[in-house]
Amino acid sequence: MSDPDPSAAREEIGTELERVVRRWQQLPLDHALSVSPQVRVLVQHLADRVAEAERMPSGPVPDLGPAVLMDQLRVMVFDHAAAGLDPVPLAAELTTLRRAIG
Repeated sequence: MSDPDPSAAREEIGTELERVVRRWQQLPLDHALSVSPQVRVLVQHLADRVAEAERMPSGPVPDLGPAVLMDQLRVMVFDHAAAGLDPVPLAAELTTLRRAIG
């Protein structure tokens, strides 16, 4: 069995991120509020990984509400790539998130 292809994973990340954002925009507010904690966990996890990779202190990502949450996710996905972190796990995490938010 061969190792996953990082370039394919990066493409999958872009596709999954756009699917998550599109789905998020369609959610009723009550549903968005109920699944916000799951999204925030991934955003914080990404922030922590980026901070560790860049040898910076980690801090909490502010909770700015569901209207801004997808922007925070996009920024953290960008920072994840900029830090040169492995894209393969992130692709899977975004797929899991998309499925979780319905």
